[in-house]
Amino acid sequence: MDKKTLSAYSELAKNYSEDWLSQPQPSDMYQLLKTFFVPGGKTADIGCGNGRDANWMAENGFKVCGFDSSTELLAIASSLYPNIKFTQAYLPELKELSEPYQNILCETVIMHLPKTQVAAAIESLKRILLKDGVLYLSWRVTEGEDTRHSDGRLYSAFEPDIILNQFDRDGILHFEDKVSASSGKRVCRLIYRGK
Repeated sequence: MDKKTLSAYSELAKNYSEDWLSQPQPSDMYQLLKTFFVPGGKTADIGCGNGRDANWMAENGFKVCGFDSSTELLAIASSLYPNIKFTQAYLPELKELSEPYQNILCETVIMHLPKTQVAAAIESLKRILLKDGVLYLSWRVTEGEDTRHSDGRLYSAFEPDIILNQFDRDGILHFEDKVSASSGKRVCRLIYRGK
């Protein structure tokens, strides 16, 4: 994870958590998870933040664990949702994870990595995905040059093909590039079945 991005999420964890909880539910994403995820499957939420999406998955029957690099966000997640296990893990390597999962959610996280680390992060996600498991990967699209938010968060600029080329095309179940109903930002969403 980019160090300045991690610092921003750690130093402003409470603010981000309050902001995420005040936003409309990402119903478009949740509908995709209901459609494609293995029902009741063992599920990893990579970059879980304050645990909002992990909680939705738990409430919908998934056996979910949340992973994030920010100890501050993990503390908030554990406080908000004490029935879910939250653990520290770092992209791109995810060295802390060795068990495979039937479902993996990685929602708008990968664009915070330097472009040079994106391929390694995808390999790590595929490594922990069971055969016939399902990966949901999304990222906010930044056009042109990399940018930094005023708080220091990195938004790497790369074309969708940088991601798409890391996957067997016949394993891609769904791909969309559109403006998110919940955030109003251009987001790509990819759903992939493990081989």
